[in-house]
Amino acid sequence: MEKGLITLIVPCYNVGKTLERFLQSVLKQTYRHIQIVFIDDGSTDNTATILKKYQPIFSSAKMKMQYIYQKNAGLGSAINTGLKYIEGEYLCWADPDDFYMKDSMEKRINILKKNEDYAIVTSDAYYYRFNDLNNPIKKASEGMENCFDEKQFEYLLNEKSIFCPGCHMIRVSALKEVNPKCEIYPARRGQNWQLLLPIYYKYKRFFLDEPLYGYVIYAQSMSQGDVTKEKVLERWEEHEKILNETLKRMNMDSKDLEKYLKMVQVRYIKKRFFTAIDYKDKKLIKQQYNLLKINEESRKELKLLYYRNEYLIIKILCKVLEKIKRRNKLICHHV
Repeated sequence: MEKGLITLIVPCYNVGKTLERFLQSVLKQTYRHIQIVFIDDGSTDNTATILKKYQPIFSSAKMKMQYIYQKNAGLGSAINTGLKYIEGEYLCWADPDDFYMKDSMEKRINILKKNEDYAIVTSDAYYYRFNDLNNPIKKASEGMENCFDEKQFEYLLNEKSIFCPGCHMIRVSALKEVNPKCEIYPARRGQNWQLLLPIYYKYKRFFLDEPLYGYVIYAQSMSQGDVTKEKVLERWEEHEKILNETLKRMNMDSKDLEKYLKMVQVRYIKKRFFTAIDYKDKKLIKQQYNLLKINEESRKELKLLYYRNEYLIIKILCKVLEKIKRRNKLICHHV
């Protein structure tokens, strides 16, 4: 490990339209001791041409830049490849259709240098729509009530912790402590869980309450493509498998492993239950509700949802009650 060096891993797949903006955001960093590793995951556009054009530019800026090509295997696999090239004392990873604020690296590394008992620092981020990068629509921390809690493991497992990739900087020594081989399950996605969960299980996180990353929402993102019931269910299955694989690879005692595997199982039963309701699949609704009962998770609100979707009379009754409630609210408002 080279002292003070930040390794930045960037998986790339057909990002020619946004890549130069990302590259410029790295070149403008106020902290410049950076090794940037681009994993070209089988791009078929001009991604490779742009990266090769920028190699001498990064060299003249005294930043290390490496370009690695692999056959298309997904983001998780690309990150897994990139982990083999770490030379730095610190690790970041990002998506090349987003961008960094100019002092992002400097502020994060300063936090870790001043707070040696933390293994990771996570900043906030601004979310932008792809067609308006001047006006953020929200912060990544919105709705996250426990950002300042140093223990983030269970929050992340329950999707209540900042998730977007470019927000994090990890000490490589801590990464190697929890993941000696520096490898993750090579899935098509889920790399953030795999990198963060083992660190959060063992170490404290410092939250830097400042947006230092620009996360851009595009019309055609991976999740936006899940437009059918089959695609959504396939996504839940993949996520559940990634989380299970991650937990099983971690060094935790058997009681904790059993507890967290159960937590993941119940979470994804609920996700399939709500998906079944969205797509009015009565058979799947019943199947997942029975699984919730087996796991003692059929609470009042879930029971009501089940009966509302299973029996027409309950559905009608609920609608009547909702109308009465709305009418009473209206009356009270005008009194």
